[in-house]
Amino acid sequence: MREKELRLALICYGGISLAVYMHGITKEVWRLARASRAFHASAPRGGGSEGVYHRLLEAMATHGGLELRVLVDILTGASAGGINAIFLGQAIASGQSLDPLTELWLETADVDRLLDPEVSRLSRFAKGAAVPLAWALSKRRGGVVDQTVEAAHRDEVRAKLANFVRARWFAPPFSGPGFTNLLLDAFDAMARAPAGPPLLPEHQPLDLFVTVTDFHGHPERLRLHSPPEVTEVEHRLILSFRKDAGPAGSLAEAPALVFAARATASFPGAFPPFRIGELDAVLAERARAWPGRESFVTAALPRHRAIGDVDTAVLIDGSVLANAPFRPAMAALRSRPARREVDRRFVYIDPKPGGHAVRLSEAGPAETPGFFGTIFGAISDIPREQPIRDALEALDGRSARVRRVSRIVEAMQPQVERAIEKAFGSTLLLLRPTATRVAAWRAKAHAVAARESGFAYAAYGHLKLATVVEQVAEALSRGSNGREGTRKALWEHVRARGLVAPGAITEAGGTADVIDFLRNFDSGFRIRRLRFVSRRLAEMEQGPGCAPEAAACAQAALYALIDRYEECADRPAVEAGDVAARLEAFAAALDLKGIDAEADERLTEVLAQFAKPERRALILAYLGFAFYDVATLPLLQGEALDEFHPVKVDRISPEDATTIRAGGAAATLKGTQLNSFGAFFSRAYRENDYLWGRLHGADRLIEIAVSALPKGTHLPPGLVAGLKRDAFHAILAEERPRLTAIEALFDALAAEIGPASSVAPSAAAP
Repeated sequence: MREKELRLALICYGGISLAVYMHGITKEVWRLARASRAFHASAPRGGGSEGVYHRLLEAMATHGGLELRVLVDILTGASAGGINAIFLGQAIASGQSLDPLTELWLETADVDRLLDPEVSRLSRFAKGAAVPLAWALSKRRGGVVDQTVEAAHRDEVRAKLANFVRARWFAPPFSGPGFTNLLLDAFDAMARAPAGPPLLPEHQPLDLFVTVTDFHGHPERLRLHSPPEVTEVEHRLILSFRKDAGPAGSLAEAPALVFAARATASFPGAFPPFRIGELDAVLAERARAWPGRESFVTAALPRHRAIGDVDTAVLIDGSVLANAPFRPAMAALRSRPARREVDRRFVYIDPKPGGHAVRLSEAGPAETPGFFGTIFGAISDIPREQPIRDALEALDGRSARVRRVSRIVEAMQPQVERAIEKAFGSTLLLLRPTATRVAAWRAKAHAVAARESGFAYAAYGHLKLATVVEQVAEALSRGSNGREGTRKALWEHVRARGLVAPGAITEAGGTADVIDFLRNFDSGFRIRRLRFVSRRLAEMEQGPGCAPEAAACAQAALYALIDRYEECADRPAVEAGDVAARLEAFAAALDLKGIDAEADERLTEVLAQFAKPERRALILAYLGFAFYDVATLPLLQGEALDEFHPVKVDRISPEDATTIRAGGAAATLKGTQLNSFGAFFSRAYRENDYLWGRLHGADRLIEIAVSALPKGTHLPPGLVAGLKRDAFHAILAEERPRLTAIEALFDALAAEIGPASSVAPSAAAP
């Protein structure tokens, strides 16, 4: 049986009221992850669509020979997508349920609930003046409501639109504190609901990134030739959260997650800009503590903290400058463990592909925009809707490097193994490994790799040394505003010690000072070597003769060692003293040499569990990595690719999920109306979009899972179509009692979907 992990990096676009649609999709992503966890834990099937996903994984194992694990370990989002990414990340990390959020979206994502009750004296006066405008928008026959809203819902939309327009003039109509309270209520509801196990294994980290726009901006220093330094104002801001490897736990404190959700969804003109004082006031009213406030603020707003203006920072909607946050997800790939074959997907949710989420200009594509249309388009439409071509090209480039390096490693393997056996003699593999022998073998392998590589080793050595110096500079300046000064002083120290002088690194290896520096600070090489051995072990697991128990124990030991090296790299550096003293103190704090001794002992225990052929392969991989690193690190430009696999990109949108109904968003969604605010004006619209989100999510997720089958492998004819129908019917059965405003849609969908398969279990959720 072949094993594979389907790893999803989920990118959630902004979409204003289409957040309800995206909630339906993320709920299916959550259910698929739950089904995968249950399947591999040999737990009973869940109900509803979760049970159908469980059956899909069983069918892929039975008919396709593939045991597929589905993991969601990277999430990014902007605006409405950011809110959904935050809640899904919390559910994955903690095992909490997403079900309580559905009522939040259906009940409270309504214009009447979101309107700010605090109206100033000027606003009350302006209400009377606004009545004619409200009447014009809501009452005029043939106007925007008649053109975009079905007859059955026009009265509700007109009434709420009138309230919306008259609520305020020249001030955001929605309440910032009210929104903050709703978000806190949602996290509290998740915490109160029954929870299950987390949806990631203990060795797998979870990363969440949310885009925010810093309205006033913060200073960033840039180095030039002349003048030597300039200052630029940066408005892009990314709030990052990470759940490291280990037992289940919250992704972060609820107030920190609320901070991110409120900031990323501060849509200009609808919600007031966000300041941290708003959250502080709400927490005070609720008598709720936030123990980690200061550490969170330092990490989230480091520049503002450094210049002392955290309380005055003004944050607005993340989709203003970054509506499709691919870049943070790409950066997170550098720290992904890989215990088995990985099929990495970037899955982005675009609720309105090919169209503007918000269009302020009225000109069509064939018309020349007018004065205001040009201005509004330049400052809002264009930056918000920039295509993702650059991100896709970067992913293609990364995948090409992975394929290139994989071919190089495969081609080098026979030559490397011959060099190792020649250098160590045939008795190497007959000796029983001990910690002392492993340490001696490792040192000798480095020397042989340098000698065999010739003049290429100098280029490799200088690249590795420069990479380590930059990493140390980052560590020494962590949490401060003086990174460039620290970096400059460190490089002066490195040059003074002669570490980068001609002859410091040659085919004979490095000088004693170079070797000592790398032994003290180069955790990256150790981690790359262990990951390489882990990948080789994963390949061995797919073949005959490898004991599963020994392989599982070995993988656990390898990743425990990786965690030790990664954990030490995050230790705080000493801030006082000159560079030499700080380096000495930092080396003592890292204690890489001590961890090396621990690793030698653990590797000795691991190797002893295998028979001679498997032990030989692992020893050759471990000792041979010095050769492979010389060849591949320059190609990767110093980047360590932990997931050594190409990346594929999938989209979930109304245009792609056509099994039930074609026609895209126009034929299925209601929230696209009123400039994408439509679902805020009607409960029926929210129910419609939420239901279609679940259906479209199920449609596309089944297709994405099936596409992970090995090339040339197919499931029996009709099986996938039958599972889709079963998932659709399960969703309808689960949601019909709750979604009471769209009864006609349920009847229409049941007819369009057709009968369930004859082997479907009960569709109702428990």
